[in-house]
Amino acid sequence: QVQLVEPGGGLVQAGGSLRLSCLTSGSISNVNYMEWYRQAPGKQRELVASITDNGSTNYVDSVKGRFTISRDTAKNTFDLQMNSLKPEDTAVYYCCIKLYKQVWWEYWGQGAQVTVSS
Repeated sequence: QVQLVEPGGGLVQAGGSLRLSCLTSGSISNVNYMEWYRQAPGKQRELVASITDNGSTNYVDSVKGRFTISRDTAKNTFDLQMNSLKPEDTAVYYCCIKLYKQVWWEYWGQGAQVTVSS
């Protein structure tokens, strides 16, 4: 059983920056996908950014150029650096890992509240 912990989150003014980290209880070297999702009140959860085991990254259009996903396999963590934050980025952010081992497995963090004030 892999556990994901998300310290961080918080309140920031529009235009500011925030960094989210996802700490995993096991090695991420065999993880196929490391992802960040967010869910705003009254909205569906959306995939914000992902990074694959070969380092390929992908972002939802609304955060391109502002958010950066990265990983540190030595520390078994992956981060989401968020710059130029907007009020519409306000949401609960969840980290998720997906790995294939005979079947697909996925594990989720508990979520971190990010609030961007105007």
